[in-house]
Amino acid sequence: MEAAPVDPMKKLEEDKKRQARDQTKNLLANMKRDGGGVHFDEFTAKRARTEEAKEDAVVERPMENIVVHTIQTNSENCTHEVAIPPNGEFTPLKESSIEPAKYYPFQLDAFQKQAILCIENNESVLVSAHTSAGKTVVATYAIAQCLREKQRVIYTSPIKALSNQKYRELEEEFKDVGLMTGDVTINPDASCLVMTTEILRSMLYRGSEIIKEVGWVVYDEIHYMRDKERGVVWEETIILMSNHVKQAFLSATIPNAREFAQWVCSLKQQPVNVVYTDYRPTPLQHFIYPVNGEGMYEVVNVKGEFREDKFRDAMSGLATAGDSAGSFNQRRSGKGTSGDSNVLKIIRSVAANDGLNCIVFSFSRKECEAYALSLKDMDFNQPQEKLMVKSVYESAISQLSPEDQNLPQITNILPILKRGIGVHHSGLMPILKETIEILFGEGLVKVLFATETFSMGLNMPARTVVFTSARKYDGTENRYISSGEYIQMAGRAGRRGKDDRGTVILMVDSAMSAVDAKQIIKGATDPLNSQFRLTYNMVLNLMRVEGMAVSHIISSSFHQFQSYAKIPGIDKKCAEAEKKINSFKFPWENEMRTYMDLVDQLARVKQEIAKTQREPRYIVGFLAAGRLLSIKSGDRDFKWGILNNFKKVVNPEDKNDSIFVCDMILAVEKNGKYDPSNPATLLPGFDSNNRTWERVSMTLDKITGISALRLKIPEVIDDSGKRRVDDVMRSTLRRTGGEIPLLHPIDDMNIKTAEMKKLVENEKVYKERIENHTINKAADFEDRKKQFEKKLEAIKEFNALKAERQSLQSTLHLEELTNRKRVLRRLEYLNADDSLQIKGKVACELSASDELILTEMILKGVFGPLDVAQTASLLSCFVFQDNCAAPKLSAELQTCLTELHEQARHVAKVSNECKMEVIEDKYVNSFNPGLMDVVSQWVSGASFNDIVRTTDVFEGSIIRCLRRLEEVLREMINAAKALSNKELEQKFEDARKMLKRDIVFAASLYL
Repeated sequence: MEAAPVDPMKKLEEDKKRQARDQTKNLLANMKRDGGGVHFDEFTAKRARTEEAKEDAVVERPMENIVVHTIQTNSENCTHEVAIPPNGEFTPLKESSIEPAKYYPFQLDAFQKQAILCIENNESVLVSAHTSAGKTVVATYAIAQCLREKQRVIYTSPIKALSNQKYRELEEEFKDVGLMTGDVTINPDASCLVMTTEILRSMLYRGSEIIKEVGWVVYDEIHYMRDKERGVVWEETIILMSNHVKQAFLSATIPNAREFAQWVCSLKQQPVNVVYTDYRPTPLQHFIYPVNGEGMYEVVNVKGEFREDKFRDAMSGLATAGDSAGSFNQRRSGKGTSGDSNVLKIIRSVAANDGLNCIVFSFSRKECEAYALSLKDMDFNQPQEKLMVKSVYESAISQLSPEDQNLPQITNILPILKRGIGVHHSGLMPILKETIEILFGEGLVKVLFATETFSMGLNMPARTVVFTSARKYDGTENRYISSGEYIQMAGRAGRRGKDDRGTVILMVDSAMSAVDAKQIIKGATDPLNSQFRLTYNMVLNLMRVEGMAVSHIISSSFHQFQSYAKIPGIDKKCAEAEKKINSFKFPWENEMRTYMDLVDQLARVKQEIAKTQREPRYIVGFLAAGRLLSIKSGDRDFKWGILNNFKKVVNPEDKNDSIFVCDMILAVEKNGKYDPSNPATLLPGFDSNNRTWERVSMTLDKITGISALRLKIPEVIDDSGKRRVDDVMRSTLRRTGGEIPLLHPIDDMNIKTAEMKKLVENEKVYKERIENHTINKAADFEDRKKQFEKKLEAIKEFNALKAERQSLQSTLHLEELTNRKRVLRRLEYLNADDSLQIKGKVACELSASDELILTEMILKGVFGPLDVAQTASLLSCFVFQDNCAAPKLSAELQTCLTELHEQARHVAKVSNECKMEVIEDKYVNSFNPGLMDVVSQWVSGASFNDIVRTTDVFEGSIIRCLRRLEEVLREMINAAKALSNKELEQKFEDARKMLKRDIVFAASLYL
């Protein structure tokens, strides 16, 4: 056979790669000779599973004694501590005698100097400082030193967009920089590699050669470790990282920085420095703007002092109002906002007082757009600036096709950008978000309406920050923002070197207490708490790493470390509780104990009676308006309330079932705004001025007593009606002496079952025995009872502490690990000896989504009969997370979705049988078909303009889904390779190619 001709360009490229590999090998050889490199297999051998380390048990180890030394600094704004491992010696840091790796054209702050000193001494360091304080200086010095020492350095960031921005920034300075995000790989042989933390974890799982050459890893935004979904990735990466690698952690201010450093110190058996500063180069001034009030009130001055008088003035001027909402989508149909909103008033005031540029944080994407559109009469840019905006905008979108350049979101945003107004949220297309970031950074966007994600990552400060609300809906409840969230966003105010102070304005639409206001504005930042959790992908990948026990990862986690750290404090409390118990000695104790046992038994009988009375077949006939019902919800005892009405609704936890919901009128504590977490019981001495009556929905299980009384209630529960309710209830309680008559379960409610008759008889017996008990007749009975109850409370406290200690002592997650392994064995991912079966090897390749369902679908041939568009469409259910109207699916797509649901039900059933509790319907419904039709059209060749018209989902959300889908398809290709299934591999590759086009995968402006 004749040899194929050699492509000269291809040969040249291969020669370059060969030279790079040879250079890498020489560098590695030098590192070994200098003692700078440790083989990954040497590292994992240190973690090897021993004969004693059984499958489901870890030998309990005591909390290691980490010594913390405080190092004197020349600044009161900087603290420097170093955690020393057990048996280690404190060695003072030495000033370097050689030329610095990097010079800076400005005077370094104290914390920057201390952190750089740690790096020069080759010691790991955690830098904890406010947003915009200059933590990047520390990162660039670590990179410069590694490049000087001919070592590789890895810079990790939480998100791909931030990695792209950091790559651009670092590449301009150091040149020898590469990027690895999964989406994009640029110059992977570079000495400095910027990557997402997930990519670094994947490298560690696979024992990448690159890790052997790394001297330092920089973890940017390490406080992301407290993220519930992705925080575990940081923990795994830190645990798996070779001990010879030094680490620089960059974080926003965290109150438990020392604890984190102690964990890394105990894990890596090396000194870890903490350089902490809460100094803000540009001080902040905090204002409250009461909605529809007369103006702004300075509640915290630049010295950090809370002004109680100003806060009271702000609350007194408060009125409720709401801004109208609109969006770019509404603009398409000719709708928009009208009227002079409160936000508009603030922007006018800020502009008039030279407060631009300004970031306005809103917790709703649609609100961001509505507020931006409401500034239709405002223009912040000069003619020359408008030309510059137009130039940047046209340059950015020039890479798009003519059709994509005419998308509504693209064309609608230019007019407001030219006026210096921008919008930034996850619903925007990435290319627009990046354009707006660049314009804002250049001072061409003066007012930016953004969601809180803008506060993460790249340093983009403003002169003023505005919050449109003090509350946010977090997916579970509408709550006040935490102090940590406030600090993160407010920290964008004040541009170093440009402003003498930063201004923060908090809009408040309902009265709040001074305590709540102080907690938000002046509260401590959120601590860095572990979010460690097990996943099937983690378990399987660690099984694949030779000599690595999953139990080692669990016992080495920050979660476990934090648990061990609590034990000394628990022991101290246990000793105090035991001492308190021993201080109670009563000669009549045994008599009181038998009496209290009778009281407990009577309470249990009453609970059983009430439980039966609450059954719909018995209670519904008595749920008449005005009926007095005793209500208790958890620890919140509302005592007696009035039934307004009731209704039958679908059970949210089981759509095949119905429940009854009572509309109750209950007494609650006045707190400016109705807060059902503070019941105001009608107890003697309770100030009626601090009580109000509100309608609260309660299910039948919250009813603890059914009264024989019915009261007449006002038709409308307004302020006047609430006062009448309060008068009627107080009058009723006075008339009955506080003893509200109850419905008798047999005589009144006609519950004549044998069980009820027995319960009523037992209730009668216990009441008589309690009444006739000898101690009940003692003159000082009430005093004795109170004393004994104090002892019982102390015993209860002691037992709770003992249980907590026992829980902390045991290695957490081990039971879950056992159950997860049981699931994996049942589904044939693992053999009995924990070696991986073919399913396990396939699942190891799948980390971007549900590895079990995807593996089951691959192995059961679900993708075999599907075409490329159907394959991509089905996989979109694994990555789409937004809410949207349910799409109409074709018969083929509906069949695909049904098959997915069947596999999910199978996995849920096996999980529950193996004690991994899964709510089956919730699990099945987590696979969201909202974009199946959109993805099918896109992969079939439809334009982005066409697919946008078929859904109400934001354009940015569609692009995010398609990009995540591309990531899943990349993993599916590797999974098909693990199966040696060429046909399936080609199908996934074809889907990926057809997906990856046009505006959806437009190159980042930062690259």
